[in-house]
Amino acid sequence: MKGGMGGLLKQAQKMQKEIERIQNELVNLRIEGAAGGGMVTAMANGAQELLEIRIDPEVVDPEDVEMLEDLVLAAVNQALENAKIRAEEEMAAVTGGMMPKIPGL
Repeated sequence: MKGGMGGLLKQAQKMQKEIERIQNELVNLRIEGAAGGGMVTAMANGAQELLEIRIDPEVVDPEDVEMLEDLVLAAVNQALENAKIRAEEEMAAVTGGMMPKIPGL
């Protein structure tokens, strides 16, 4: 029984190191979201941090700022959702889906 616990502990430590490695890699991923047919794009990393927003000048209309705001919001939300999905996929590959969803991972 004692040997089984030691093996389990080693396995948990290995999984923890792998999780830390993936978290470090996720920070370097660039994941895009877009809206308005690509007129507005947002770039996030795998840690769900917003990195960049690009706006095509053609979509800038001083008479319709609300539309631009909606497009920016949609692009950002899509980028963050894509980043969340990617992070969950990477973690599931390490944990075999055994790890519960943890906010922020």
